[in-house]
Amino acid sequence: MLGTFKYANPTRVFFGEKSLSYLAKELKNYGNKVMLCYGGGSIKKNGIYDDVIKILKDSGKTVFEDPGVMSNPTLEKLYEGCKIAKDNDVDLILAVGGGSTIDYAKGVSVSAWCKDEPWEKYYLQNQKPDNKIIPVGCVLTMVGTGSEMNAGSVITNHKENLKIGRVFDDNVMPKFAILNPKYTFTVPKYQMVAGIYDAFNHICEQYFSDTDDNTSDYISEALMKSLIVSSRIAVKNPQDYEARSNIMWAATWALNTLISRGKTTDWEVHMLGQAIGAYTDATHGMTLSAVSLPYYRHIMPYGIEKFKRFAKNVWDVDVTKMSDKEAAEEGLKKLEAWMKEIGVVLSLKELGAKEEMFEGIASATFLLKGGYKALTHDDVIKILKESF
Repeated sequence: MLGTFKYANPTRVFFGEKSLSYLAKELKNYGNKVMLCYGGGSIKKNGIYDDVIKILKDSGKTVFEDPGVMSNPTLEKLYEGCKIAKDNDVDLILAVGGGSTIDYAKGVSVSAWCKDEPWEKYYLQNQKPDNKIIPVGCVLTMVGTGSEMNAGSVITNHKENLKIGRVFDDNVMPKFAILNPKYTFTVPKYQMVAGIYDAFNHICEQYFSDTDDNTSDYISEALMKSLIVSSRIAVKNPQDYEARSNIMWAATWALNTLISRGKTTDWEVHMLGQAIGAYTDATHGMTLSAVSLPYYRHIMPYGIEKFKRFAKNVWDVDVTKMSDKEAAEEGLKKLEAWMKEIGVVLSLKELGAKEEMFEGIASATFLLKGGYKALTHDDVIKILKESF
């Protein structure tokens, strides 16, 4: 294991078909004013909204609704939510939805009482919150981001063509998260597989870094294998509870900070994906799938041993009679075949990207140093072209 680290995760998770029954008990820990955040209204069609509202009302809460959270929450929407939260001095923000809704709720939680300009302070300058933070709880309805058990918040600024993910401290993590796999059954297949790949790539971003014999890598390999097996079942039968529950739980553990311990981590695929998302508004998981293979082929020679291990331990490739390069390449071939099998996007064209966007996307891509090779602007352009 590399380095010295801490691990703490304050989020209380309630998992299973009856998990919503714990909401009433959790609500007792907060004041009477609750801001309810949700998306385009699907929770009203599937009955989740009615169930949550009943519990809120029965618990004596005054509810301030904040609907319309989009799949890539915008800065304008963030400020709209901040006004609702501050004007009503809410005691709790309850996010009901997928990762975007929960990301948004955390953004509002740190920004509502910020005396400075939140975008500048928190997303551009990466400063720590020094104002009141509103507690957040969540009811998860879409799997992938892991936002239910981490301190991340991704916001899009269309005026600046920037999509930035900020990871705050532990005190911004949801205080509680309710995970009922059945709530994910009505999610369209496109969104389901995008979420599966998002979770898988979260693991890859942490796995493809460092060269020591790290406990985190063994956990990562098991999580990846679980997602591969369950994804194949869920694509054929989206109503398979065991598969959907395994996907939900693996996605949570993919980004609740556990497997990053002792790792430098990479995150460059996410930087590429977020920059593409700022220009296209494409589904996040699909922006990652579109650039992953070209990126990994680009860095593979610099982390050849880990890519060989990926082939052997994740894809069960017999590497005994292969060169390191052959084994590493075979692992990426297996990854590509699985991606095609479950139906994720493999080309930026499918996301509406155009070649004339490449310079802007490359300029908007944050270049990190945690992976096996630090990219240059020209490297990013090359990867975008190979993803097209």
